Amino acid sequence: MFENLKNEAEKTALEIIEKAKLKKGDILVIGCSTSEILGEKIGTYSSPDAAEAVFSAIYKVLSKKGIYIAAQCCEHLNRAIIIEKEATNLEAVNVVPKPKAGGSFATVAYKTFKNPVAVEEVKADAGLDIGFTLIGMHLKRVAVPVRLENNKIGEATVLAARVRPKFIGGERASYNEELL
Repeated sequence: MFENLKNEAEKTALEIIEKAKLKKGDILVIGCSTSEILGEKIGTYSSPDAAEAVFSAIYKVLSKKGIYIAAQCCEHLNRAIIIEKEATNLEAVNVVPKPKAGGSFATVAYKTFKNPVAVEEVKADAGLDIGFTLIGMHLKRVAVPVRLENNKIGEATVLAARVRPKFIGGERASYNEELL
């Protein structure tokens, strides 16, 4: 079962990198309900083993590309973010996530990162919402939905987004197609 989760997570990570055009130094925010992955209601069945399987697969893919993971904690920690210290200069907050207060995914991130730091918010370049975790507050403006072919990890629905610069200038303006 956990091998299937790893495979699904890896495919999803590769797809969001491609579709969101992520590059070295970018940040991908990930909210992950292991309860939903295992077919349960969010917040009711936290699984460190499922979190380890999903996190390790995504981390392996993103690390090779130099892309940072911003692991979103659950609502009990006000959806704080666990991220590598080198990825942000935001003011840190003092909290260490655990499975029932922060979530299993954020807990695994905290234990895996070389120099983890908790921050209250981040403005990420793209996001994966695994199991209805509400990551939108951690995306730069303007968020654009990304339709994924690999939109399930276990039983959880995966929603994705990327960001683009705001359009300004009105109807007479022209825009850089590369930034759309």
